[in-house]
Amino acid sequence: MKRVVAVTPADADNGFACCGAVQLAAEPGQVAELLQQALAASDGGVVILDERLVEEVGEEMLHALEQRWSGVLVVLPAPLGTAAAEDYALRLIRRAVGYQVKVRR
Repeated sequence: MKRVVAVTPADADNGFACCGAVQLAAEPGQVAELLQQALAASDGGVVILDERLVEEVGEEMLHALEQRWSGVLVVLPAPLGTAAAEDYALRLIRRAVGYQVKVRR
């Protein structure tokens, strides 16, 4: 049976662990290592990365890891109340369209 692994900031609540997923809490500087560890596990089927950690890993590395892994890598938006939600939407648009799009409110 494949498992779900969530890589979250160290200060995140254990919400994923309460749902049966393995939750890896990343301290600053550990994100890339924990993400690679989660992707290397033979029983991992879905890896969830908190959007707030994407910047530390870098878009290029994240894309490269996603391309060579057979499972599903999901970047979840940060919880409500953070300014990162719009950044996540812009990244999705940029990835789908292929260039920078300016979104105005």
